[in-house]
Amino acid sequence: MIYSNMKAQKKSTLNFLILLICSVMIGLSACKAQVNPSTSADGSESYFGEKIDATGAQSLDEVISELASTEEVETKIRGTVVSVCKKKGCWMSVQSETGEEIFVKFKDYGFFMPLECEGQEVVMRGKAYTEVTSVDELRHYAEDEGKSEEEVKKITEPMSELKFMSDGVVLFAEKK
Repeated sequence: MIYSNMKAQKKSTLNFLILLICSVMIGLSACKAQVNPSTSADGSESYFGEKIDATGAQSLDEVISELASTEEVETKIRGTVVSVCKKKGCWMSVQSETGEEIFVKFKDYGFFMPLECEGQEVVMRGKAYTEVTSVDELRHYAEDEGKSEEEVKKITEPMSELKFMSDGVVLFAEKK
């Protein structure tokens, strides 16, 4: 009887330790996306995700033209951040000089952008494509952006959007 109680207690302790270790591992992996970016020597550029070179970036308008004849384009795009997720920085919208916008997510949820980066210029590397976004997802993003409940309820139709899956972003310090 005493032996079986000790055996049950050891099993319970072992289960607790396994649960604790798993929780710590999950917590540490979630922190990966919140690592501080690296910065250029002069402080004019911050790098999020993979460190990329800003040279050779296309305008969003050039990429839109390419998407007319292909499903996706691997490229670097230059633009201005017009909105960002206000909860974590887990997505942003970037605008071209002509006003076209593209919705940007980050590969494997691997990095986030600063919540206060609206108005700053970026160069991002990744894949551009067009996708239909569901009403639920559009409402979720509107809530993340801080829109009112009334504005969120007005979203009733799915929307075809330009999207970009980025593996690296250069954020320039100067706001436009």
